[in-house]
Amino acid sequence: MNQAQTQPGDCTGQADWQTKALLFDYRQAANPVRRGLTEPIGYHQWSAALHQSGGTAVLPLDLSGELGCNGPATSPALAAHFLRILPGEGLKAAANATSSLFFVLQGKGELRWEGQRLNWGAGDLLVLPAGETPLLQAEQTSVLYWVHDGPLLDFLGVTATSTRFDPTHYPAALLEKELAQLLADPSSARSNRLSLLLANRDLPQSRTVTHTLWAMLGVVPAGVIQPPHRHQSVALDLIIDCDPGCHTLVGTEIDAKGQIVNPQRIEWESGGAFITPPGHWHAHVNTSGRQARLLPIQDSGLHTYLRSLDIRFAGGLQTGD
Repeated sequence: MNQAQTQPGDCTGQADWQTKALLFDYRQAANPVRRGLTEPIGYHQWSAALHQSGGTAVLPLDLSGELGCNGPATSPALAAHFLRILPGEGLKAAANATSSLFFVLQGKGELRWEGQRLNWGAGDLLVLPAGETPLLQAEQTSVLYWVHDGPLLDFLGVTATSTRFDPTHYPAALLEKELAQLLADPSSARSNRLSLLLANRDLPQSRTVTHTLWAMLGVVPAGVIQPPHRHQSVALDLIIDCDPGCHTLVGTEIDAKGQIVNPQRIEWESGGAFITPPGHWHAHVNTSGRQARLLPIQDSGLHTYLRSLDIRFAGGLQTGD
């Protein structure tokens, strides 16, 4: 049998493989993150009013329209939601994700997943790997903050099929105990941040809560300024508890004294949430008379694996005196 002789680039009998080929001058295309092309991640904020009334519902913090990706998505890799569940009702948290994180802002109830049951209450945090869709049932009016990495999988065109870590529960009592020990440590007064990083024994290299997600339970003491730092991951910040007088200053540059140049000011609200864009310097400020708490969730597990987190610090804690 004679076979047709083909030359390099000859796609006889096939679709034209050059139809979609493009070439750009490097100077015009090296950084496509700009308005009208790959949209930069901007400043966004959500009020606690979003989840303080209404029926049982999944309330996505959806910026997919601005990001130009399939929704719901709060950043290119992560989707954040509030889950509001009325007493005696249940809600399924369905997502094609390798990692799901839940923090209980208020209420109590039970999680059912893969034939297992777990009681949860206010202040608890838990993470689940890929698997059966979890069912959350509430005994009291409950609000949970749910973050998963579904947008990343959607971008890659893949389906989560295997578990990378065991389901893990961080009870409020354990977190409170460890946080008290941290605050009592004399060396904490010199730290840029006073925080607990949640980690998983299955992930000894990254020291993150899942292989893609990073979680930090942080405090900002009364009268304290936490100086700027930055990282290349997007932070989805949940304000757990605060009084008026707490805010975050955010900007792209710092001056020679380590202060943010022309900062954007984001006011805090208990139960509210906001985004810190990647690469932006941010400083947390508490001018109230009471300690404030926050929970940033990031895709830093992924960035740590890629060696691209690039976290930088401007200095140690300062008082507002």
